[in-house]
Amino acid sequence: MKEFSPDSIKNIALIGHAGSGKTSLNEMLLYAAGSTTRLGKVEEGNTISDYTANEIEKKISISLSASNLVWQNKKINILDCPGFPDFEGEMKAGIHVCDTGVLVVKSVEGVEVGTEHAIDYIKHDNKNFAVVVNKVDHERSDYDNVFSHIHERISKNAVVITYPLNQGMAFDTVVDVLKMKAYTYGAPGSKGVTEMDIPAQHLEKAQEYHTMLLEKIAESDAELMDSYFNDGELTPEELVKGMRLAFHEHAFIPVFAVSSTKGVGVNNFLDFVANYFQTAEDAGEIEAAKKGSGEKVLIKPNPNGEPVLFVFKIISEQHVGELSLFRLYSGTIKAGMDLINNGNDKPERLSQIYVLNGHNRQDVAQLVCGDIGAVVKLKDTHTNNTLTSKNYTVVLPPIDFPVPAIRGAIIPKAKGDEDKIAQCLHTLHEEDPSFNVKFDPEIAQTIIYGQGELQLSLAVKRLKERYNVDVDLVEPKIPYREAIKGRADSVEYKHKKQSGGRGQFAHVFFKMEPKPRGEGYEFVDAIVGGVVPGRFIPAVEKGIVEQMVKGVVAGYPVIDVKVTLFDGKHHDVDSDEMSFKLASAQCFRKAFALCKPCLLEPIYEVTIKVPEECMGDVMGDINTKRGRILGMESDGHFQIIKANVPLSELYKYSSTLRSLTSGRGLHYRKFSHYEEVPKDIESKIIDEYNKSRQEED
Repeated sequence: MKEFSPDSIKNIALIGHAGSGKTSLNEMLLYAAGSTTRLGKVEEGNTISDYTANEIEKKISISLSASNLVWQNKKINILDCPGFPDFEGEMKAGIHVCDTGVLVVKSVEGVEVGTEHAIDYIKHDNKNFAVVVNKVDHERSDYDNVFSHIHERISKNAVVITYPLNQGMAFDTVVDVLKMKAYTYGAPGSKGVTEMDIPAQHLEKAQEYHTMLLEKIAESDAELMDSYFNDGELTPEELVKGMRLAFHEHAFIPVFAVSSTKGVGVNNFLDFVANYFQTAEDAGEIEAAKKGSGEKVLIKPNPNGEPVLFVFKIISEQHVGELSLFRLYSGTIKAGMDLINNGNDKPERLSQIYVLNGHNRQDVAQLVCGDIGAVVKLKDTHTNNTLTSKNYTVVLPPIDFPVPAIRGAIIPKAKGDEDKIAQCLHTLHEEDPSFNVKFDPEIAQTIIYGQGELQLSLAVKRLKERYNVDVDLVEPKIPYREAIKGRADSVEYKHKKQSGGRGQFAHVFFKMEPKPRGEGYEFVDAIVGGVVPGRFIPAVEKGIVEQMVKGVVAGYPVIDVKVTLFDGKHHDVDSDEMSFKLASAQCFRKAFALCKPCLLEPIYEVTIKVPEECMGDVMGDINTKRGRILGMESDGHFQIIKANVPLSELYKYSSTLRSLTSGRGLHYRKFSHYEEVPKDIESKIIDEYNKSRQEED
């Protein structure tokens, strides 16, 4: 394989709303450039980037995949990122290591909530981006309307580069306003492209777009502005210089018309990528931190520098093992090279280095900085790890994966599978760090967390496929809390047991009162005169704490309570630590029952982003879930709703929201506080608890 220098490598990520045609576009780009000899289709399950069994079955992208092509002697690495919100962690990984994002939007629906979400990530990472208006061959395609949406809702710097001459089902020609030529494409996948003059009836529109483009380029540089005003045009050299400068400084967003299934407009897009998109060298320095000191250092894309690579994705393949995808930011790496993982100080050998086209791997002897590759069988390396030479221990910024939006509990169908389950779940987390797992000892359940119901259900399916382990995915138990609203000034309990020989004796008096929410538990030793010897005080507190963990009314932990031991009695022979522990536990239960006990439930703050027309339905649904609206604000054509909702009402909420918004709504949640459970619900919880105890007995 030909070797490329950093000034000839371009890294792009295809991003956008689900169903916008990113995978089909990737397929057509590879075919047009000759990287593949057949044109796959998502519907037929034979595309380069969607190659796993689940992707073929679901007909959606689930994992980020890497591919590459060569166009005009430039190597273009393409990261095809899932658009389905359950897998947005994959999109964040792709954006993190690319130099330019390619936002793919549909020519009918235009800007959708997933579109804006992708742009939020792009802007957060301060990356360049372009827009491809795809599916212009759709019968209801409206390119001009979609461009207006892009201009209004994404960026005022959006400028047309290509637009359709005949959009709709007959679409086969684009006008390139940069070259001021029209291009007619042959049959889908034929690669036949004919250049011609722009038809006279379209010349005025093309000239308007061309003028907009020149003005936007001229605005990026004072010299170009003077030249443009003086001459009314830019020379080819000035055009190239200004275009690159304006694009790299985010001064304009190029917009293209494409049909990813017919291939129309693809060559024009690739020409622009090759000539004007940022190279790995253009991307310049990246900030890192020295290991240990945290001192900031700048990593330059220097092929002769110390090797610095960043792992952004782990793929686990059954017959290969773990495949680590990385971007090389500095230096040159070769097969057999030894590096250090600066996350854990473990040595790693790069035994074989590959470049990828989906699941197809091509062995290479070396890669230079700026390139994207893969390596197998790294022993102790994970996503977000930085590998360097021993002489240059730095750590690159990690990918900021999204917080979980949904959770479920894993229940094994057969005993003895726990170790297998833990191993597989760990592997799934390695592949997608936005999927998390932990055992919650409070509710005695293994909880899995993710972005949506599909992500969790696929995890269950993979347990079966990889490890032949059957589990049920059920609603997790709710971590309720018990608390009190009243106080008791004097409650006593005497523990006395005599059965021959030494007996047991302890007598304690408690005061109990509530503490402000969130202030926790407090124990006060107010004993005077030694009526309870000091050596037994720790046992008294231990009995209280153990009972608080077990709960009193429904088996949930007690919080925010103050207990004062103010009197008691002991026996010189029969009193011991166990007696006082038992007495204090029972005294706590007795006092708790007298202090107006109540159940508390976890309340989550939920942020929901929906189209304006869906706002009423979403707010109505929140009200049915005992939610409380905190506020609303506009975000373009979308509304952001913030509400407090009980956790018990949020199970599978992502699916509910998608149903209410036709897949256009997104939500995030975070724990807020605990609130008292309504009495009718509290009674049901207590009844279920008492019933379960009777069954156990």
